[in-house]
Amino acid sequence: MIETVFHNKYSLVKGAARRARQLQNGAAPMMVTKSMKACRVAQDEIRQGHVKYVLPLPKVEPTVDLLPS
Repeated sequence: MIETVFHNKYSLVKGAARRARQLQNGAAPMMVTKSMKACRVAQDEIRQGHVKYVLPLPKVEPTVDLLPS
């Protein structure tokens, strides 16, 4: 797995939505915030660097040469 920062707006929104869903399902916040809204808490956690975005390594499929040699 490769850890990186959110590299575009789409991945930022997707990451914030996933974290907000975790908070709504009972996960503890990673920091103290003024807001009680899961979406705002998730955004604050991302902004402060408490949430990391992890990209899975791409799978490399073996290739088979079907051409006669």
